Amino acid sequence: MLESNIENTKELELENMSDKSNGKDTRVDTGYEDSNIQVLEGLEAVRKRPGMYIGSTSSRGLHHLVYEIVDNSIDEALAGYCSHIEVYIHKDNSITVVDDGRGMPIGMNEKLGKSTVEVIMTVLHAGGKFGGGGYKVSGGLHGVGASVVNALSETCRVEIRRNNKVYLQKFAYGNPVGGLEEIGVSDHTGTKTTFLPDKTIFDEVEFDYEILSERLRELAFLNKGLRISLTDEREDEEGDIKEESYYYEGGIKSFVEYLNRNKEVLHKEVMYIDEVKDEYIVEIGLQFNDSYSENIFTYANNIDTLEGGTHLDGFKRALTRVVNDYGRRFGHIKENDKNLSGDDIREGLTAVVSVKLTDPQFEGQTKTKLGNAEVRSVVDGIVGNALTVILEENPAIGKIVIDKALMAARAREAARKARELTRKSVLERTTLPGKLADCASKDPLESEIYIVEGDSAGGSAKQGRNRQFQAILPLRGKIMNVEKARLDKMLGSDTIRSMITAFGAGIGKDFDTSKLRYSRIIIMTDADVDGAHIRTLLLTFFYRYMRELIENGHVYIAQPPLYKVSKGKTHEYAYSDKEMEEIVARLGGKDSSIALQRYKGLGEMNAEQLWETTMDPENRILLRADVEDAKAADEIFTILMGDKVEPRRAFIEKNAKLVDNLDI
Repeated sequence: MLESNIENTKELELENMSDKSNGKDTRVDTGYEDSNIQVLEGLEAVRKRPGMYIGSTSSRGLHHLVYEIVDNSIDEALAGYCSHIEVYIHKDNSITVVDDGRGMPIGMNEKLGKSTVEVIMTVLHAGGKFGGGGYKVSGGLHGVGASVVNALSETCRVEIRRNNKVYLQKFAYGNPVGGLEEIGVSDHTGTKTTFLPDKTIFDEVEFDYEILSERLRELAFLNKGLRISLTDEREDEEGDIKEESYYYEGGIKSFVEYLNRNKEVLHKEVMYIDEVKDEYIVEIGLQFNDSYSENIFTYANNIDTLEGGTHLDGFKRALTRVVNDYGRRFGHIKENDKNLSGDDIREGLTAVVSVKLTDPQFEGQTKTKLGNAEVRSVVDGIVGNALTVILEENPAIGKIVIDKALMAARAREAARKARELTRKSVLERTTLPGKLADCASKDPLESEIYIVEGDSAGGSAKQGRNRQFQAILPLRGKIMNVEKARLDKMLGSDTIRSMITAFGAGIGKDFDTSKLRYSRIIIMTDADVDGAHIRTLLLTFFYRYMRELIENGHVYIAQPPLYKVSKGKTHEYAYSDKEMEEIVARLGGKDSSIALQRYKGLGEMNAEQLWETTMDPENRILLRADVEDAKAADEIFTILMGDKVEPRRAFIEKNAKLVDNLDI
């Protein structure tokens, strides 16, 4: 989804620690001696620097703890020993993960003189994922998952069902409390882990049901035949609890159907490939819809490879080759015509590419790009053979794919010509297009541009801005809904052409952030329904055709105040109803002599007010648009801006209760 992060844009001043003027070295002695070198032993390093192991101590890091334990159970499923994983959110925000796998080994580790359970839970890089004997396919490669969760928890307890017995090991702040106990008997096997995150480490310790359900559903799709259940024991206002169970016999095929559920698909059946070659498992689903963007999601051993890698390269190469060969053999592409490009073929494609292998190599610690060179040819070969058969046996689907790609190719050529015309028209002008009031600075790093709703607000913004580094581009009315238009049609819009030219970095496949004229692009609209609509249209445009703007953190949303509270010569601004009530109470309450002004639009503020509340880097609050989850973002934009009415109605009904301030 598009997640907005609050960011204060006040620049930090760096102190000069060294002055060598006149040949004199005045550097400060920082006391860097032998005694300053610290050796962090055991899990102490994890508690000291948790971000190194789970990314952050924010909500993202908190939820990552659950994924680490679940991944261990998933590894049991990949090995063929686990069929059901249960996750519970308890009332105190502790978590329990239960699986029906083999259960942790409970014998003694001769080398360390501890039980294997204690080793797994307290020693970094200890696990059955290194020699290939315990797990042939595994997502957790570093053996730090369970021990890191233990280190960052106030309490942790592990129950193991194995050898017809039940064993228990307790921990507190990463340290064992007593030894491994035998507490009962059982005719089942499996592992049950319960942990309570340490509130002194995490910024927040409240788990989000929706975040967990999204990932657990994804894991169920990626591991067909595995059931994953989620139960939230925290009661809602009606006293109910939430619970869901995810089970998909169709695997990736079901995943693609789910991703396309709010879109108009061009063929009902998902093209599905599921093959094994040597030690590689390749599972792929693909289906075309009537949109103009491609959405390909890739995984390696259940890990979301956001940056793609060799499996994606192999898939794209095979898809392009097979469709062109099919088109020529059956006369859809004429002898003298050029081949269809990969971009043309993938227009409107939703695909999931999942590979499982014994020794995955990821580029970087973040594991976002698969690097195994041999996977490219493996996927290429499997997709090439399987897709050729699918198209030949389903000529109706083959024609749909070819026709869609041919239309995309014609639109691409029209867009190219439109871009050329746009460039020529720009070159003929002596100033930048539209009503752009540019800034004096030519340094992109310090320059920013406000996209402002309406001429009235645009006029105030132009008068109130700092002309040195702030540019203003007023918009006239709503921009085109790009979810329903191809690039060639979009380029006929004056508003869109003005933004493209002002930004200076191109559009679509030609977009190049290195040519961007402003480091911050700030959307500033009214705090009402129309303003929210315009904001969504702009974000949709950026997400579909300038995605790097959002991915690289260039897009911001201005936060103008909702109220001005005045008493005598004193006035304060409030950015929410709650803040307004606090200010009113502090100034003497509603019965005292105050004036309360509700801003319904930016045009109601004069230039000075707009500057001091919304544009001054010393005081303003900006929300940074961030693509947290591409699948969720794509889904939200499809629901809000697409043609289907029912998903949009359901979305509004579900989220209506979350609206704090509706101005109609």
